[in-house]
Amino acid sequence: MSAPQLSHADGLVRCPWPKQDPLYVAYHDQEWGVPEYDDRALYEKLILDGFQAGLSWITILRKRDNFRKAFDDFAPEKIARYTPKKVERLMQDAGIVRNRAKIEGAIGSARAYLKIMESGPGFSAMLWDHLDGKPLDHKIGARSKTPTEDAVSRAMSKQLLGHGFKFVGPTIVYAFMQAVGMVNDHLVTCHRHAACNKLAKKLTSKR
Repeated sequence: MSAPQLSHADGLVRCPWPKQDPLYVAYHDQEWGVPEYDDRALYEKLILDGFQAGLSWITILRKRDNFRKAFDDFAPEKIARYTPKKVERLMQDAGIVRNRAKIEGAIGSARAYLKIMESGPGFSAMLWDHLDGKPLDHKIGARSKTPTEDAVSRAMSKQLLGHGFKFVGPTIVYAFMQAVGMVNDHLVTCHRHAACNKLAKKLTSKR
């Protein structure tokens, strides 16, 4: 696969996948690979990754504000109470991905999330425990070397499915892990690789 692009106007070296799309570049530079420990934020990202299944992430990213409005800012306690009428309203919302199984999956996943929050150390703690609370750096030199799943994503997927989450297969979970900084899969030549590692050390030292 191609090497990171050098042709950005700011002169920074990046992973190749954002290309020149301003929205995608901003997401790459500001969010992707940044360790996230907030319970609700992790739920939101996992649900959005589930909606991405079969689509590209940029499609979801462009609709993210619409999703947040439609899904009450991804507040699990609200989503868990969605009625069939609410599902039908969501199915008529052209601003989101209108997939009934994924919408109903988000509701079921919200209920599973609430049970986890009520009965254990929390959603974030449960997920990060697979990594002992610390992000992994795969030190990837070429995009072709980036995995689509690994042993951790398979174990996390199995756990989530066991709790009742939907659309959380190993590949979806691995993409989620990349996005929330559980793994640093920025290419080593990307300007965000070292930055994310530095941020991970800072965040984990406070935990």
